[in-house]
Amino acid sequence: MSIIYPVMRRFFFSMDAEKAHSIGLKAIKLVYDLKLSRLFFGKPVIAPKKVMGINFTNSVGLAAGLDKNGDYINALSAVGFGFIEIGTITPRPQPGNPKPRLFRLPEAQGIINRMGFNNKGVAHLVEQVKKADKNIIIGINIGKNVATPVENAADDYKLCLQQVYSLADYITINISSPNTPGLRTLQFGDELKNLLAQLKAEQQLLTKNHGKYVPLAVKIAPDMDDDDIKLIAQLLLEKEMDAVIATNTTISRDNVKGLAHAEEQGGLSGVPVAQQSTHVVTVLSHYLEGKIPIIAAGGIFSAADAQAKIAAGAELVQIYTGFIYQGHQLIKDCDAALNLNNSVKSTLNA
Repeated sequence: MSIIYPVMRRFFFSMDAEKAHSIGLKAIKLVYDLKLSRLFFGKPVIAPKKVMGINFTNSVGLAAGLDKNGDYINALSAVGFGFIEIGTITPRPQPGNPKPRLFRLPEAQGIINRMGFNNKGVAHLVEQVKKADKNIIIGINIGKNVATPVENAADDYKLCLQQVYSLADYITINISSPNTPGLRTLQFGDELKNLLAQLKAEQQLLTKNHGKYVPLAVKIAPDMDDDDIKLIAQLLLEKEMDAVIATNTTISRDNVKGLAHAEEQGGLSGVPVAQQSTHVVTVLSHYLEGKIPIIAAGGIFSAADAQAKIAAGAELVQIYTGFIYQGHQLIKDCDAALNLNNSVKSTLNA
């Protein structure tokens, strides 16, 4: 499969990006339904890593955004991911931003999207998760509807939290998408402090009601200076969050100037955001001092990229754009490298 993926990629890259996204997911599901996943993708790597009290199948997960509605959980897990993060989901269905809203930048190995949290609503996602294989580690990424004022954002997050709590292995609070107006203001100061306080209180209530503790992760943007990252780290510690995901897409265009589609509005992912994201992980790691685990996402296109995220302080990694450009072999390469790292650490600590 890894040998023919470049040919397949040329086919998919010859069509509209959002159409290719849909066809690609349906193809992966068809392979799964025909029980051919092992033939096409090989045997998934089993290399457990315990983070947030969860035994992840392996250290390489799928980032949110590829499967917004949880329609392809089993099929994507069979590709080799150690955990699947679905969403971003909102309380009510919404169409997202007008098309076109997804653009490739092949010369830079990047993607710009301004999808705008297009999804079928939390009720649909809940039904999909109920049907998924119970052995798959599932993160559910939640956000607010675009029609909900930012000052009322906590209400939307709590509604989603209540609906998905009993089904999720962990829940991600997305406050960093650049495609929902005002959302990123929730990352700073009193806005962030108040939001985290409300969500932590809701988590405690739900834990009592369900007899189950579900960790909360916060996903942040790469477009912050070190002082902002320090303040976020302090608030994450103060409010006893369970993890942080670093990072979402960037609004910077410094690394893609002059390329076709570079000036399109939206978040830029892939290789152009790699260094920014790794820097955020490094700064977070310094201030968190190992008290809160970091899940790294952003520009992972090789095993070396994954190792760089771990070296910067991450416990797990997530892939999205790299999977689009490199195919499933990237997952296996990253797994092999990270498993070797873990084996060396275990030997040194023995």
